[in-house]
Amino acid sequence: MKFFKQKLVVLSPLLVLTVALIFSLTLVPSINPTPKNMPIAIVNEDEGVEIPKQGKMNMGNALVEKVQAISREDSNEETIINWISISDRDTVMEGLNNKEYYAALFIPNDFSQDQASLQSPKPSSPNIEILINEGMNATAARMAGQMLSRITENISHNVSMQLLAGFEKQGENIPPNQVALLIDPLTVTETNVNAVGTHSANGNAPVSFIQPLWMSSIVGAAIVFFSMRKMKIVNRRESLLSKLTQTVAGSLLSFIVGFGLTGILDSWLGFHIPNFLDTALFVSLSYLTFFLLISAVTNWFGFKGIGVFALLFFFGIPLLSMPPEFMSSFYRDWIHSWLPMRFSVEGLRNLLYFGKSLRVDGPTLALFNISWISLLIIFVSAFKPIPENEHGHSKVNMNEG
Repeated sequence: MKFFKQKLVVLSPLLVLTVALIFSLTLVPSINPTPKNMPIAIVNEDEGVEIPKQGKMNMGNALVEKVQAISREDSNEETIINWISISDRDTVMEGLNNKEYYAALFIPNDFSQDQASLQSPKPSSPNIEILINEGMNATAARMAGQMLSRITENISHNVSMQLLAGFEKQGENIPPNQVALLIDPLTVTETNVNAVGTHSANGNAPVSFIQPLWMSSIVGAAIVFFSMRKMKIVNRRESLLSKLTQTVAGSLLSFIVGFGLTGILDSWLGFHIPNFLDTALFVSLSYLTFFLLISAVTNWFGFKGIGVFALLFFFGIPLLSMPPEFMSSFYRDWIHSWLPMRFSVEGLRNLLYFGKSLRVDGPTLALFNISWISLLIIFVSAFKPIPENEHGHSKVNMNEG
């Protein structure tokens, strides 16, 4: 049959497999991700305690050493946790609010005193607090919390064995009010800070915004691009005017999509959005940034430039919900760090989970920089020669206007 003799049909198995291979590569980062160097703060405010015939002892310092030793054993010598020592609670809370740590381990000032009391007639359980920075990244924060819980359980068991061995060595009977405390001596309190709450797509609400936002920016830029190509441009002034029209169209679309998408996710899908206006304005800025970036490329390379942004979507979206510490160095340094969408995700995290208002911070400034550079590239493209196309439009006369 002539059908099977066509070159495209003969090559179709190879083409189909090639496409399948390319898009299967998007799954690579999510296959057995292994965390490395997760920043977790440890705060030791323990003031120590005077013990007769032994002098002053600081059991908080000993606990810090045990925690770090246990985490090294659990990780098989791989550095899963990057312990960062912080001096006080206020400083660590500031770091958590600035997305510097996924979690924190807090040892209070009376830790030694409470631990020493376990051998007295009036025992008091020493307390350790685990602070989980859920808004930074829900997946990583939960994993950090689980690791810290496992570490503190291990330490509590070791303290229990030491105390019981001490009572046995002294041949003393254990009073009833001490039995329960000696079996599980440490009290561990877990607290979620910057919690994602309910109706947040399990902490992935920022990524949920980006998926429709990115695709709608591609569609919007493509529609405006094709509409501009139908205009008959005969001189430089008209070429510059077309770029201005393109920018104005993108600006109008940005507000429509920004407020429309935020309204859909808020009212129809039930997402929890603390500040609707700030969120809608930030989403509008993100859309405009994406629109201008895509338009800058298509103005120089034509519609084929759209393909780059389609690939960015398929390769980038899986990475946006993944902590950088879970990625390989290749994906972290060469793909994730170059994704313009990641700035929008970070800005939305600030608005949705950290109680921040719309302001000129890192993510917002990055979007502004991408926007004005893209805008400059768009207007510079007005000065390139435009050949006649299939519609019979004339070349731009560079000496006119």
